[in-house]
Amino acid sequence: MDQPIVHATPRSDATRGLIALACAFTTWGVLPLYMRLLRSVSPLQITAHRVLFCCIFVLGFLRLRGATGEVRQALIDPQSRVRLIATAVCISINWVVFVWAVTNDHVVDASLGYFINPLVNVVLAVVVLGERLRRIQWLAVSLAASGVAYFTWQAGAPPWIALSLALSFGMYGLLRKTVAVDAMAGLGTESLLVVPFAFGYLLLCEVDGSGVFLGGDTALILLLVLSGLLTAMPLWLFAFGARRVPYSTVGVMQYIGPTISLGLGVFVFDEPFPAARALGFGLIWAGIAVYVIDGLRQRA
Repeated sequence: MDQPIVHATPRSDATRGLIALACAFTTWGVLPLYMRLLRSVSPLQITAHRVLFCCIFVLGFLRLRGATGEVRQALIDPQSRVRLIATAVCISINWVVFVWAVTNDHVVDASLGYFINPLVNVVLAVVVLGERLRRIQWLAVSLAASGVAYFTWQAGAPPWIALSLALSFGMYGLLRKTVAVDAMAGLGTESLLVVPFAFGYLLLCEVDGSGVFLGGDTALILLLVLSGLLTAMPLWLFAFGARRVPYSTVGVMQYIGPTISLGLGVFVFDEPFPAARALGFGLIWAGIAVYVIDGLRQRA
């Protein structure tokens, strides 16, 4: 994503950017509330509907902007097409795991994944891109890794939900950086590449009687349709806002989402959050604090 030109941006434009980012991250944070309304539907069907209607909304939006040519160009270019297939796979995995976690009482685990995601991005930058970290950044990563190791020791197994979400979204972001396509056009291309599989799966579900769309509850159908809008809209708001405020501000604001989700998991959905689990979160939050403070100092 292009770095925003802060000094050339009017204050009112920066304010709109902040509002857009706050709306995007808040939407992602409260998304578990929406997904809980769909828990009678299987996670794969929810994700397939999400892909289908996200594709319809995004392509419709691009058509209104006269930007469908960007999708066509991305599909024609072999390198862009291959990379966007890879990003489509990553984001699809992320959506399936997230929906499964939310509908199976693992909202706290899902929030953990998005807390550690930025630090996973740092590790991917070192391993894949060969970037070098400062000592303070290694400290942040080490604290987060200690938190993950603690969760593994406590549960007797790695926190697979959190790691799956963090790694799939981290790989999505890493691969997405290598494709010179606008955020919305990229999302439109990704959803267009996946939608034949999503539509085919939904068609099979309707044929074998497990589908919920044809002849189903009207309210449930409307919720499934709107899930596409709730997928596309925050991504557009994020793209709008991130171009209008300093990237360090974006880095700090991204924790709005998992913080809201964690609160929902503990206080609304009554998921267990014992002191032992709080210790693991504490190590990860300490790593995040170090990471954020260092980022703000570097951009001051």
